[in-house]
Amino acid sequence: MEEEKDEDSFDMEVAVTNPEKIGKEYIFFFTIFELMFGNHLEALEVCITTLPMFRNRTFSVWRRFSDFLGLYEKLSVKHSLNGCIIPPPPEKSVVGMTKVKVGKDDSSSADFVERRRAALERYLQRVVCHPSLLQDPDVREFLERDELPRAVGTHTLSGAGFLKMINRASDAVSKMTIKISDSDAWFDNKLQEVESEELQLRKLHAVVDSLVNHRKELCGNTAVFAKSMAMLGNSEDNTALSRALSQLAEVEDKMETLHQEQAASDFFILAELLADYIRLLGAVRGCFEQRMKTWQRWQEAQSTLQKKREVEAKLLWANKPDKLQQAKEEITEWEGKVTQYERDFDRISVTVRKEFLRFEKEKSNDFKSQIVKYLESLLQSQQRHVKFWEAFLPEAKAIA
Repeated sequence: MEEEKDEDSFDMEVAVTNPEKIGKEYIFFFTIFELMFGNHLEALEVCITTLPMFRNRTFSVWRRFSDFLGLYEKLSVKHSLNGCIIPPPPEKSVVGMTKVKVGKDDSSSADFVERRRAALERYLQRVVCHPSLLQDPDVREFLERDELPRAVGTHTLSGAGFLKMINRASDAVSKMTIKISDSDAWFDNKLQEVESEELQLRKLHAVVDSLVNHRKELCGNTAVFAKSMAMLGNSEDNTALSRALSQLAEVEDKMETLHQEQAASDFFILAELLADYIRLLGAVRGCFEQRMKTWQRWQEAQSTLQKKREVEAKLLWANKPDKLQQAKEEITEWEGKVTQYERDFDRISVTVRKEFLRFEKEKSNDFKSQIVKYLESLLQSQQRHVKFWEAFLPEAKAIA
């Protein structure tokens, strides 16, 4: 039986490609596709979409990194108050951009640009697949408009500033003097799960970072070993031994390449996935924080209404009819606020629950696909290891 399609899912795909250095910074070219033929997606240079919110069927644009940050800030201002999970963009990296701006063309600079490209692609993919955000006019303008006004004020999304921003939610929650005491324990349980998962992902991310550094160190040592074997082979008088040592040096050269490729897989597939979801879990905590703030505003309004009613009672007891009318008007005003704030709390509770369930589904799919991809890269690497050493074995046995 064919699986029923989620009404909030969108078959859209975004590709951020062709980073180009303009002056002191890179700009990125991206295309957007609507998948209309199952899993078959052509690497088109333009986007093709039949969605009614877009003016054109085909479009492709260039965007600066600051444009992506500017889009995030606009979406946060408009949608975070409603309990939406706003996908966070990759933070600025002062060290990485310094290498790019000074014109370094080494592998670390190229890795940085590729990391940023992949992270921006993931960020934009999450935005266009969000049922509410895709309808936002700023998103449509970002996707379609040829040129955007220069984004300003994005310095707060630097490395340190961004980490401070995504951690603000947990700090605010812990400092709240009024706690939610509604009967639905689902939200408390899920918030605890999010906090626990974020802690575990941070620990795992640190371990994977160590693994990446270990593989890079192994790569360097392997290169030194290969060079030493080659020099030793050139100085050996025994022909068979000399040939075997030279062949061993060639195998170790291949091992160095494999270590480089595996370090890249460790980083781009696994480490970046973990870093991405650490940021996303910070955004999820922000939704729960906003719900708490909405509940707190409702409770404070109820407290104010109670005080207004007490003032009215005192005026009645003191027989001061001249002030009663104003007191009644204030009571009516705060009764309206209490009713509105209660509706706001009910509405944001529904939104947060819906957003969290959608996030859980996407996270499950992401981790499944990426972990499978990572395991396949490990398997392929090991198979190549075995193949290289099996090819060398006859040379080793030929030494007499």
